[in-house]
Amino acid sequence: MNTHVSPSRGRQLLRADRAYRSGGMLARLIALAPASVFHRMLDRIDAGLGQGTIETQLPDGSVRLLGGRGKGPVAVVHLHHWASLARLALSGSVGWYRAWEKGEWSSSDPVPLFDLFMRNGETLGDVGRAHGPSRWINKMIHGLHRNDRRGARRNIHAHYDLGNDFYRLWLDSAMNYSSALFTDPAQSLEEAQAAKVDAILDRLDLRSGSRLLEIGCGWGALAERAVERHDVIYTGITLSPSQAEIADARLQAIDLSGRSGIEICDYRDAQGPYDAISSVEMVEAVGQVYWPTYLDAIARLLRPGGKAAIQYILINDALFERYAASSDFIQAYIFPGGCLISESRFRALAEARGLAWRDVRRFGGDYAETLRQWRDRFDAVVAADKLPAGFDDRFVRLWRYYLQYCEGGFRGGGIDVAQVTLEKTA
Repeated sequence: MNTHVSPSRGRQLLRADRAYRSGGMLARLIALAPASVFHRMLDRIDAGLGQGTIETQLPDGSVRLLGGRGKGPVAVVHLHHWASLARLALSGSVGWYRAWEKGEWSSSDPVPLFDLFMRNGETLGDVGRAHGPSRWINKMIHGLHRNDRRGARRNIHAHYDLGNDFYRLWLDSAMNYSSALFTDPAQSLEEAQAAKVDAILDRLDLRSGSRLLEIGCGWGALAERAVERHDVIYTGITLSPSQAEIADARLQAIDLSGRSGIEICDYRDAQGPYDAISSVEMVEAVGQVYWPTYLDAIARLLRPGGKAAIQYILINDALFERYAASSDFIQAYIFPGGCLISESRFRALAEARGLAWRDVRRFGGDYAETLRQWRDRFDAVVAADKLPAGFDDRFVRLWRYYLQYCEGGFRGGGIDVAQVTLEKTA
């Protein structure tokens, strides 16, 4: 890959550097403080690690073990510069990513580190969360990405329109960009993704001629399976023209009756009624302020007695308040405007709208495995120099970090993925 070519693709994500605060000059100034200042910060991390161990090589070459009091992963981290800890203290995971990008810390495998920070999230408290002005500035900037109608289109474009040629290279052959469901350890990624789609459809009591709406249709994997398996009248909506292009072509190839279709449409503007609704890992893109609006749409669009099958990513309720108080690495660099689900809050909003909450199934370990396989596939594409033109080395590093960061989060258990059935009771 030519490292001298300026990036023309993915720059909408990389420009977060210019907006979100990661410590900057202040972190470099703080790094001039005596080493004892940073050992006190390491003391706080050490005290919060009830599970697992971090073997830390310090800037002076010495090694310090953190944790080690309970079973868990062992992470090996090399702190090349004290500025890395200063960025972590000032700007949380946003600063920690920037420190990594600048070479202020490194690890041959950062997944166990991300696992440990999530696994010990409650006992670590605000260690690793943004503080002071950076916290409020990052929160304010995240607020500018709210998902009103214009903002939702902009945010979806920033991530999903990186290009069909990009995603096709490392997703499964059906192009599912959500957690697979490994019902058998010997399953391939393709088989586990098909099992996930079938698990969603199994919740909906579909029959020939049922009207099915999918909110956030992706590249059409569920659409194709629903029409083939149940002969439904399918409508998929998305805000991504790139996704709609592929999803529509797949649907037209199998829907000979012409009753089904893909629309570029905001969920707030969809018209019903429908017998069933599916929505796979779309609600995280909505943002907390729009959870009521999203659930209002589901309640409005479903016929009485109809069911919605939702796959969603949740964060431990005990961590939600601190998580929502600022902006993390994923919100800053990967999914603008996004917010993981607080299950208790989301469930209360659903039930208040006459949507009964039924049959939750969690499978976060499967998401960790999905992410690992995505990373292996992505790395193989990069190694073979098959990445489409326009993506530079910095984007490659960002994308790999994102996949590792999320894998560690699911392995740590503080975030999870689940399916639930919402039934309209009135």
